[in-house]
Amino acid sequence: MSSQYYQIIDVTDAGPYVTRLVLCMPRPVSALEACPDRFSGYVEMKDRDGTGIEVPKSFLEKDQLVPSRGYRPVTAAYPSSLNGERAEGESRYLTLEMPYGPLWKCSGAITPDRKNINGHGRYTFGDYRITLTAPVGEGGTELDGLVFDHCAGVFNPKIERFQPGISSHPDLPIRYSYFVPRRLDAPKPLIVFLHGAGEGGQDLPVVCSGVKGTELTEDWMQDIFGGAFVLLPQCDTMWMDDGSGQYGNSGISMYTEALRYLIEEFVNRFRCAIDPDRVYLGGYSNGGFMTLRMLMTCPELFAAAFPVCEAMPDDRITEAEIRRMKEIPIWFVHAGNDPVVRPERTAIPTYRRLMAAGARDCHFTLWDKIEDLHGTFTDADGKPYEYMGHFSWIHVLNDDCRLDFDGQPVLRNGAPVSLMHWLSAQKRGH
Repeated sequence: MSSQYYQIIDVTDAGPYVTRLVLCMPRPVSALEACPDRFSGYVEMKDRDGTGIEVPKSFLEKDQLVPSRGYRPVTAAYPSSLNGERAEGESRYLTLEMPYGPLWKCSGAITPDRKNINGHGRYTFGDYRITLTAPVGEGGTELDGLVFDHCAGVFNPKIERFQPGISSHPDLPIRYSYFVPRRLDAPKPLIVFLHGAGEGGQDLPVVCSGVKGTELTEDWMQDIFGGAFVLLPQCDTMWMDDGSGQYGNSGISMYTEALRYLIEEFVNRFRCAIDPDRVYLGGYSNGGFMTLRMLMTCPELFAAAFPVCEAMPDDRITEAEIRRMKEIPIWFVHAGNDPVVRPERTAIPTYRRLMAAGARDCHFTLWDKIEDLHGTFTDADGKPYEYMGHFSWIHVLNDDCRLDFDGQPVLRNGAPVSLMHWLSAQKRGH
């Protein structure tokens, strides 16, 4: 007998994963009947057209492919609502929890497109087959031989907080996702967060969740800013595209004017709700490059910036541009062991030039390495999971950045502050 199930996706430090399945049971089941060892789970990852896919072994080993199918153990089972929340009593819905994360390749919801120069991520489909391997219940109510292999829907609640949009630029309109804070009791700041190379392209939900951009909408983060708009633009290629369609080394972007147009248009659209003196710009990797490019081109738009593992070659920044940027509060973040964007070629010399030019509110958190600080993921030995050194955005979105380049706490008004608390206090012209 074939039955239906639903998938639930959660956006984590390492991206979006299918963390739970909700089975549609033939009858209500109790907590005593919900035994995880009675279920066997198998999944094959597919494109949206149903074609099976292969996935890269890692961020750096993109040409080494590993299977995109396999078994996923069931670690917990319980009666629930349709959206996976535990039920007090019996329920027709039964939620299965499974391990997920970087060590479980078949748990991911996004995979890079290897045929694209950028490796653009796109949402894929996990085609599951859950088999009931032992009877549930007894007598006339016994359930046995059930197979759940028809996906009736996918819930991805964190990205559903965002709305889609597209700018009205006549030549180069830019798609974007945006979040509106719950309370608009006063003009709110705007956080513009620019994606890396892998989150460009045509799949707009990827820009919210390829990395944990959704964290900017969480209650704890919103409380820091007293509520904030979040704007996540998405370019078709990469921000470093200077018009050639390739990764350029010119320090120029074909998107500069179009991105400025979008930001100004968005602020004007919500002109009664956004404080134009509290527009904050940040981005990671390719988006960190674009953060510097925008500061060099139109610094007057922004109250502060936070470039993360930024890829702007320092030798493409003129002394005149350094003098303009030194007036803007900036907090750089990078990891010393970043193998993709070496900080010695980008952020470190740029930071030193800004400080030598007299920058008054410029900071730099340089991590030795990027590892899990919050008990989310562990490695095969049970130790905190160490990410590839390029992933310094994880510590930014968890607001773990507190130390300056000299290893001392960043201070504001004499008190230590985190990056996000520092950012929320910035106001243009102050």
